[in-house]
Amino acid sequence: MVSAANQQTVEAAGLSFILGARLPEVPYVVAEWRKAHSGQDVGDGQVFVQPWPAGGTDRRRDQVIYYQYRTDRARRTLHGIDEQIAKAEKAVAGKTAVKRNRFVQLSGGTKSINRSLEAKARAVAGLKGYVTNLAACPDGTPITAEFVIGAYHRLIEVEKSFRMSKHDLQARPIYHHKRDSIEAHLSIVFAALAVSRWIEQTTGWSIRKFVRTARRYRTIQIQAGIHTVTAADPLPDDLRHALDRIHRNRMRTKLS
Repeated sequence: MVSAANQQTVEAAGLSFILGARLPEVPYVVAEWRKAHSGQDVGDGQVFVQPWPAGGTDRRRDQVIYYQYRTDRARRTLHGIDEQIAKAEKAVAGKTAVKRNRFVQLSGGTKSINRSLEAKARAVAGLKGYVTNLAACPDGTPITAEFVIGAYHRLIEVEKSFRMSKHDLQARPIYHHKRDSIEAHLSIVFAALAVSRWIEQTTGWSIRKFVRTARRYRTIQIQAGIHTVTAADPLPDDLRHALDRIHRNRMRTKLS
């Protein structure tokens, strides 16, 4: 999705996107900020905005790139760089075999550490870019960095839905052969997926926990002569509270 060709294809279809932007070097807006604030550290969560208007010959819409710095992300990245540099130094010294390491530079059989690449990697540690061609939020308000970054981070929810559809909802394998049967199977799966995500959002439980807990409790009707007696195991408090949240949410939906 990050390639320019794929972006053009998406835009040609009249669609918008929010994508992660590659950072081969320090972005211009960040470099200018560092020049103007020499010796000052970038704040955790600080966002830099770089408009990217389309040129006269560009076959795309105007775009905006948001760069966000996170202290925890920088810590993890720098730790990884330190580990790779330590391995590279051992490989250059001949103590270990040369394996895949981006900081090991080979030239005419001579091994060395690519310090220029190391400096670039350390300079962008903690930064992540988000590029979008959206002009406004779904509710019509102007686009904001918070909306773009938040929407991108919801990718984990999309990935979770794919895992859920394949495993918990048994979307695959499909044992049908006729198109109508296959479409009916997938329609049921995606309807179940929508209900499952709604239950998770409403109760705060995973769907697996909800199903495993709720399936142990059933209502039984006993016919005693002309009388029908309904018997049920008492629900545990956590399940009862979860069901209450579902019923309250349903009532609010109906009233709205």
